[in-house]
Order: sequence, then C-alpha cells, then structure tokens
Amino acid sequence: MGDSRTLVQQQRDKLSHTVSPIGFGAFKIGRNEKVKYPQPYELPSEETVSKLLNELIDMGINYIDTAPAYGISEERIGNTVSHRRSEFVLSSKIGETFEKGESRYEFSRDAVHRSVERSLKRLQTDSLDILFIHSDGSDIHILDETDTVEGLHQVKEIGLVKEIGLSGKTPEGMLKSLGWADSIMVEYHLNDVSMKEVIDEAKRRGISVMVKKGLSSGHLNAADAIRFCLEKDGVTSIIVGSLNPEHMRKNLDTSLKVRSD
Repeated sequence: MGDSRTLVQQQRDKLSHTVSPIGFGAFKIGRNEKVKYPQPYELPSEETVSKLLNELIDMGINYIDTAPAYGISEERIGNTVSHRRSEFVLSSKIGETFEKGESRYEFSRDAVHRSVERSLKRLQTDSLDILFIHSDGSDIHILDETDTVEGLHQVKEIGLVKEIGLSGKTPEGMLKSLGWADSIMVEYHLNDVSMKEVIDEAKRRGISVMVKKGLSSGHLNAADAIRFCLEKDGVTSIIVGSLNPEHMRKNLDTSLKVRSD
C-alpha cells in the first residue's frame, strides 16, 4: 500500500525534519546600507565571512537564507561554502535587488528567470532549495496582476529550485499564496502577531513556515524571541542574522531546548 501518511504530513516532513530550528539570515554579510538594525556595523571581511559560515554549518545550523537585495551576500556564500552545498538548505529570493545604495523591484515571469540565473551563478550552485518572492508590500498585486508565480513554477519544473513561496508583508497576500506555495516566510515576533492566522493555515496545509525578523531586527531579547517564535505550532525555523558565532551558538542551544521541551 506504500506510505500510509497523508500527503499533507509528507509535505510537512519535507523541510521540518531537515532544517535546523535556527537559520542564518545572510543580510549582514553583504549589506550595511539603509538597514533597520539598532546599531551600525561594518561589513565583515571575506575571511571573516568564511570562518563564520563554516562555523555555523559545523555547529549544526544547516539553513542559510539570502537574497539579491542583500548586497554581496550571495557572492560571499558562493565563494566561501559552495564546496559544502550538500550540508545546508539554501534559500534566496526574486523581485528585489539592491545596487548603488538603492532597491529596485521587478516582478514578472522573465524577471524570475533572470534573477535565478544570476543567483545560481553567484552562489556557485546548480539549484536552490527554496525560492521566495521578495515582496515590496504589494502582495496581492504581485500575485494577481503579474506573471511572477508562473515564473516560479517554471523554474521549479525545470529543476532550478525545489520549493517556491512568498516572503510577503500582508496577511491577505500570505493567505492567498498558500494555494500554491511549498514554503512561506513571514514576520512574526513578540510585538507583531498579525501573521498568526497565516501560520495556523500553513500548518493545516502542510506548508513550511520560516520566520523573518523574529528578533524585530535586533530590538528584542534573543532568547525570549526565539522561544516565543518556536513555541508557535507550525513554525519550522526562525532566521537570525548575528555575525557573532558565539551568539549564534547560544541561539541554536535555545532553539534546541525549546524543541525538546
């Protein structure tokens, strides 16, 4: 009779059993302009990035999230850990790029293909595990009035990405994306629970949920924020962007304790 589990449970298992409860958000290794963090920071050197990323993988953090909007982040990941590609889940995005100090947005089927080709070259990999739409806030317009989702399905069908989804900004857009997404990325933390219904519905549908800005861009206590996010049923992983490996180790320890309680 084969596997007796429901299709929903199989889908839920796909990432939740392989992704560490803490993922690394690779924003700070590539960009320090027009940021929302409470303290300014210098971009780390290539050597520092290599040491950091390899330490994170060694300690068991096996999910790295990046984007073309994160400056030189993709190139740095490709330069430093592409030789360990089989050891981590990698997600990137389409829709927003950041060049010469400004963000530029482009949402279309053709833009998806161009963006993925650039990302794969920069990351020095043949495929992405997850590809998200990097919304500018106009979630419903992107989903209904452009052929961006069609582009996502196309790059998935030809094997350039394994899973597709939306990193959106509105509950309405996120709920709409659940009709086709494999994974989603939402902002959810102690000061903003507007995506609670989205997370609940994603769980019912067996869709993986990655939490972005779970520490409110560094404004919340890390341990409290991590516990809050991971205690929410349906959350797969929370993305944290610290450049301090010891902080990341503490975050990982906290996350593993929450998951074991």
